[in-house]
Amino acid sequence: MKKNKKCLGCGVVLQNDNILKIGYTPNLDNDYCMRCFKVKNYGEIETITGNREEYINILKNVSKTKDLVLYIVDILNIRENLDDIKEYLNNDIILVLNKRDVLPKSIKDEKIINYLMERYEFTDYIIVSSLNGYNLKELYKRILKYKKSNDVYLVGETNAGKSSLINKMIGSFSKGLPSLTTSSVPETTLNKIKIVINKNLNLIDTPGVVDEYNIIYHLNSKYYKELNTRREIKPKTYQLYKGQSLLIGDFFRLDYLEGDRNSFTLYIPNGISVKKVSLKNPSLKEFSYTEFTTKFHEDLVIYGLGFIKIVLNAKIGIYKNKDVKTFLRSNLI
Repeated sequence: MKKNKKCLGCGVVLQNDNILKIGYTPNLDNDYCMRCFKVKNYGEIETITGNREEYINILKNVSKTKDLVLYIVDILNIRENLDDIKEYLNNDIILVLNKRDVLPKSIKDEKIINYLMERYEFTDYIIVSSLNGYNLKELYKRILKYKKSNDVYLVGETNAGKSSLINKMIGSFSKGLPSLTTSSVPETTLNKIKIVINKNLNLIDTPGVVDEYNIIYHLNSKYYKELNTRREIKPKTYQLYKGQSLLIGDFFRLDYLEGDRNSFTLYIPNGISVKKVSLKNPSLKEFSYTEFTTKFHEDLVIYGLGFIKIVLNAKIGIYKNKDVKTFLRSNLI
């Protein structure tokens, strides 16, 4: 058996000393730790808390290589400031917007790309789907165009789909390699994993950047799979008058406080329930309260859940977990 053998799923060193610690396997000849084995074969979820400082140090080490970086972003959950990553990386970066399959097909890729190009400066931009392989060949061409060496790093938020994207590239551009462990659990990849795709390309997966403001960290585990949806979202539009509210699941409330009759379109996973009620309804008011004044054609982003497209000027109040990030931006679509 190879000394310090690493799990093919999450990259941690395998150990058989303590079942409560990461990397545990009853047999060191196994290729996967028990956690990854359960995720891979049974879909069982075990969340392991990561250390943000360790992730940042990994990014800083990636920066020293000067190699090409693929910045993988969940297209439904684009961060408030994508430039944050440049605080740690000084590499050429391709912004890869993953999970195209969850947005309605009627939305044009060019509109989203132009929106981001107006606000951020990256080496290149592309929209892909690790589920159905959408734009995968084009991504591969661009990787070959910009790479500095055979090593190309993947970075991004937890659950952005880095490991799933690598699995798809394994199936498309190499033969006979093991897949990585992928799941809807935050922080599945715990250490850097190098995958030799072919003689021209090595993809190096890194741990997801943990963002404690993502709603997935503040919900019951029953929501993990729903928030990591693979189904095309069917937008839900509600016409609200002042004094009406929307209850989203059992964890978020939006009150329409001031404004004319207005349109609110929700781009959130289909399985999350939405109910229109009166402002007087007491439901979900136990959460932390914040108010926003929106301008013409702005989105309210609920980080990790999706966004609400608001057409007209409005004053709204929201109830949510105090640690969940929400912000306004110009309409993405």
